[in-house]
Amino acid sequence: MSPPSDLRPYLRTLDAETLADLLHAQAERDPELRHSLELRAATQSGDVSEAHRLLDTAVTDGNGEYTAKVGAVLDTLQRMLDAGSRADLAPLARRTVDDISEVLEQSGDHIGDLGDRLDRAVELYARACAARPPDPEKLADWILEVEFDGPGRPSIDLADFATALGEPGLRRIKSTVDDVLTASGPGHRRDVAELLREQLAEVLGDVDELVAILSAKPPRRDVSLKIVRVLRAAGRHSEAIAHAARALTHDKNGHVPEPVPDDETARRRREFDAKPDRETFAVLREAAIADGKWATQRRAALARLRELAAEDVAQADELARVLLDDGRPDEAWRACVRFGASPELKLELAEQRAAEHPAETIPVFREHVEELIERKDPQAYREAARRLKLLRTLHKRAETPDEFTAYVATLVETHRRKTRLITEIRTARIALPKAVSSSRAPR
Repeated sequence: MSPPSDLRPYLRTLDAETLADLLHAQAERDPELRHSLELRAATQSGDVSEAHRLLDTAVTDGNGEYTAKVGAVLDTLQRMLDAGSRADLAPLARRTVDDISEVLEQSGDHIGDLGDRLDRAVELYARACAARPPDPEKLADWILEVEFDGPGRPSIDLADFATALGEPGLRRIKSTVDDVLTASGPGHRRDVAELLREQLAEVLGDVDELVAILSAKPPRRDVSLKIVRVLRAAGRHSEAIAHAARALTHDKNGHVPEPVPDDETARRRREFDAKPDRETFAVLREAAIADGKWATQRRAALARLRELAAEDVAQADELARVLLDDGRPDEAWRACVRFGASPELKLELAEQRAAEHPAETIPVFREHVEELIERKDPQAYREAARRLKLLRTLHKRAETPDEFTAYVATLVETHRRKTRLITEIRTARIALPKAVSSSRAPR
């Protein structure tokens, strides 16, 4: 089979308008190409609102579509950073990291394309922060939240954010780390604090502190080599040689883990496993936080609740309520999108989310309008008109006002005989199609 001919010489003979028409037609058939072109347009104008809009709607897509959209957003971030854009890209980069983290935590799968995109998103967020540093203490708080309370990903290297953190941010992280190390016994929080303490010593160039931290670890070849490298980099060659000589005399010791005690967390976990719901989750959370084991227990408990949510809408509601109780409204929303939820809960979450994510919530409010209309009750008609006013606002914020106009036209055509409804819509000052007649008696 002969290779396909190169069409570029022919394409160069076409005028710009013809090329634009051809590319637009192909983009209408290829969603990934369309998203890529939309983002390139945002890049050219220095406006990142299009990237935010795609993230608003990405959660409703399948895994492949979501991954493609996120990849396009990351491509945009990298192009703009490479080009030295003067736009503040840190908010978009931060949102992308948080968004991917939530999706990965819900799926429970941190391996593959999306996991790779999370690592890339963190790298780009660090670059964006270096280019236009955000508030250093707020950045420090985000890093601390991810490290201490997150699901284990993303992996953050303080060195990547050191410039943006500066002295105030690093000081805030060190203060929290010191407090945790003083107050916490063995467990997840202490493990995280020990890791951050080591990174802080590296970032701050505290050679004595770093050597002391590394020396306190169980003897291993990689740890000894790192101590030698640190000492040599600091110009302390005689100490590096002495340490290397001592390391050669150490035997390789195995490590046998201690048995896990039957503590309060273990007991509460058995209760949760027997009856996984909001109540037992809350009790488990209280015990695990006290024992410094909450991050690990939370992942496992939520994984069990997601298994149940996949089987029953009522259990999906339970999962979403648990996430709300846990202070994770974004994850609660994603759980409803993924597993379904009762109309009441979807509406409650949409009301909380509408201001910041209008495009995501529009379908929920449309469903609510239809449900109100089907009641065929004057008070319900009045409420439906009020919700239509909200929908008009949401479409305006989502930059889709034409979609609202078309939606109202279809709605009115479908329910044109419900003149009481039409009257309420007019009273709400919502523009109606000219063909709507007002001559019928109210129903």
